[in-house]
Amino acid sequence: MGVCVLGMGVLFAPAFAVPSSSDSLAQGKDPTRAIKKHDQNKDGKISRKEWKRDPSVFDEIDTDGDGFLTLEEFTARFAGREGGSGKDGDDRAQGAPLLDGQTTSNGLDEVTLCAIGRGRACDIKLAIERGLFETGLRPRFPENVECRDIDEQWAISYTWKRDRENYHGGIDMPAPWGTPIIAAAAGTVVGKYVGKNSYRGKEIILRHSPEDTGIPLWIYTQYAHFDEMPKHVVGQRVRMGEVLGPTGNSGRGRRSNEQSTKRRPAVHFAVWYSTSDKYVALRHKIIPVEGQWMDPNALFRKKLPLDSYSIKALPEAEKKVPIAVIVDDGEVIPANTKIVWPYTCTRR
Repeated sequence: MGVCVLGMGVLFAPAFAVPSSSDSLAQGKDPTRAIKKHDQNKDGKISRKEWKRDPSVFDEIDTDGDGFLTLEEFTARFAGREGGSGKDGDDRAQGAPLLDGQTTSNGLDEVTLCAIGRGRACDIKLAIERGLFETGLRPRFPENVECRDIDEQWAISYTWKRDRENYHGGIDMPAPWGTPIIAAAAGTVVGKYVGKNSYRGKEIILRHSPEDTGIPLWIYTQYAHFDEMPKHVVGQRVRMGEVLGPTGNSGRGRRSNEQSTKRRPAVHFAVWYSTSDKYVALRHKIIPVEGQWMDPNALFRKKLPLDSYSIKALPEAEKKVPIAVIVDDGEVIPANTKIVWPYTCTRR
């Protein structure tokens, strides 16, 4: 059942609505029942050997990559926090609670789904209309510190290394293997994905309230390419500057399903926002209701406007954004900030 969005030249096919084999597991079942069904040695978890279904589904649910499926991982998976689709479009297992602000897929319009989710059936023009285009912003770091800078800028064209028109949905900052990636602001973990078949690889997504950032918007930050899965769980609160995990280069390589061996280790840092506090957790994506793309550099302006149209129209003198940071000795510059660069900096 496709939906034609008139006037935008896009046909939205139900690419996100078709349940996967792991989605069918969740329908009509609860996490405890799923564990009992597969746990042959009765140790309270499911090993890869005990799992008799599609191995790729095992990898989706095993978010910490330890080779076992736990009740916690099943609960997150079935609750729609990392996928799943219950009856009547309800992204929960029976009786599983939604997180604060989380809603079902019924609350998401097709345009937002395509604009933020960028599924293969979606017209890239929708993402561009929601702010996925270059603004010209660049970071300006404090004096007397060295910080990890950007080597792949916001919204640059990736069409040359994809099989369709595509633009970079974030900024990339290279760093040595294992360098700690930190939370840009206080927030709540709302998504955590292994991403073996995605370009982003291992990733985590945080949701930030207006109180968390001091900005009157609901903001979502994405951190990807971890070398190891973050230990945080969906629903957990994190502090500004808290270590999320080690830098790596996980994710698909160029035009390949194999993990990249040539991509340099880096963090992929992306930002979305909405005036609504609602969001939907799909199988591999977090979609803010009425979501918009934000140039991640704009987040550090810490004031409205933050939409790409207004940011692009700024005078050139305002295109260098002062960046708040945490120095490796623990000092925060400036001291009263609620938002920092996702890597610590070092003194010169």
